[in-house]
Amino acid sequence: MSILTPEFEFVDQASESVRYLEHGWPTNLCRWHSHEVYELHLITSTHGKAFVGEHIGSFGPGALFLVGPNLPHNWVTDEVGAYEPVELRDMLVQFSQQSINQISKGFPEFRELDEVLQRSRGGIEFIDFDQTVAARHLAGIRDASGAERIARFLSFLTLVSKHPHQKQLSDHTVAFPAHNTKQSGIADVVDHITTHFAEEFTLEEAADMAGMSPTAFSRNFQKFTGSRFVEFVTKVRIGQACSMLQATDDKIATICHEVGFRNLANFNRHFLKVKDMTPSAYRDLTRSELAPVNGANHD
Repeated sequence: MSILTPEFEFVDQASESVRYLEHGWPTNLCRWHSHEVYELHLITSTHGKAFVGEHIGSFGPGALFLVGPNLPHNWVTDEVGAYEPVELRDMLVQFSQQSINQISKGFPEFRELDEVLQRSRGGIEFIDFDQTVAARHLAGIRDASGAERIARFLSFLTLVSKHPHQKQLSDHTVAFPAHNTKQSGIADVVDHITTHFAEEFTLEEAADMAGMSPTAFSRNFQKFTGSRFVEFVTKVRIGQACSMLQATDDKIATICHEVGFRNLANFNRHFLKVKDMTPSAYRDLTRSELAPVNGANHD
């Protein structure tokens, strides 16, 4: 079963202008998809890969993202850590540009949010935002209704917009297209890549899966994902390798083959290009960063 179907999510805001959602893992709600509303999204548990527009990166507990309208996104928990199912992995709110416009019309001071909302069209990650604070605000939005929910939401959004460490994930000047029939075929291909990344999968096979000619597929794949086909496959494989380098003691040559590369030299070259360091340097760096945290409870 595809984890991406349906790949376009219609959000009905007829009854509420701020929609709250939460779910655990695994769930069929996790899929590569887009929608016409903004999404402020907190990951509360597990580690994995964040797919936001053309960005493929890592996430962990406390990761907080703001995703703009029509920007494809998904968060996939790694299986490397052999996670058991979790009851709560995601807390999020969705809201529309129309709602923000109405608020700003009545209260011009809220126009200070325009800049962060504009940048969110390429996706923003709020680095080192306090997870406890974020979860408390989102729970407050969840438990409130009516005007109180709106007030709590605006308070949290304003707080987030002023966070000093914000990472732009994709080029926010790129207008990712709204849903059309071509996106369904592209979603099937993305689904296949993210779940079968270690297998050989040619552009011609991908085009056939999407029901397009290779030329049309190449053009549309880059339009909908922000990356060329081969680049996207490489990024997914390197992302999986990063997880294995952190979570296992497997030899680099073993990881190279398990993520789909056929020789170590090619793997090292692509890893260096994507991560700006060698696989062994990446493993050393991530483990040195984790060491103080792991040792903090020995006092």
